[in-house]
Amino acid sequence: MMHGLDLTKLSSKYQVRRLTKEDIPMIYEVCLKNQQYYEYCGKQPTVERIESDLRIAPPGIDISDKYYIGFFEDDTLVAVMDLIDGYPDEESAFIGFFMMNMDFQGKGIGSLIVSEAFAYLKNKGFAVVGLGIDKENPQSNHFWKKNGFSVIKECPQEEGVILLAEKSL
Repeated sequence: MMHGLDLTKLSSKYQVRRLTKEDIPMIYEVCLKNQQYYEYCGKQPTVERIESDLRIAPPGIDISDKYYIGFFEDDTLVAVMDLIDGYPDEESAFIGFFMMNMDFQGKGIGSLIVSEAFAYLKNKGFAVVGLGIDKENPQSNHFWKKNGFSVIKECPQEEGVILLAEKSL
């Protein structure tokens, strides 16, 4: 049972829509300003990597169940979220990527965005949201712990250790 998400219901404060190839320059600009994130994941943002992220889904997941979305205030991209419906199982959603525009960081906006999105997902019947956190990134660790995520497993990768974390809704 896939849920078919109504993106307009993910936020009451921001306009939410799927991001497309036309949005890549804007996404790239947001990513470039977030150097701390890229220091820890060991890769720099590139237009090619963003274009690939728009198109790839986890094994067994149809691309229509992948929501690579932007949260906008007027024409300004406030946050980017890669949200997977039904991964790793039907009652789970997975955040493959979440990044705030640096101009909006440190104001509680990221926490507001995820809490509103999670309230909607809970309404849609999801039980759990999962994601991966770079173990060495103190900013990401703090943000996701503050938002109720618990680490369930460490997954060593080439670039370092990823903490698989989840939050019950």
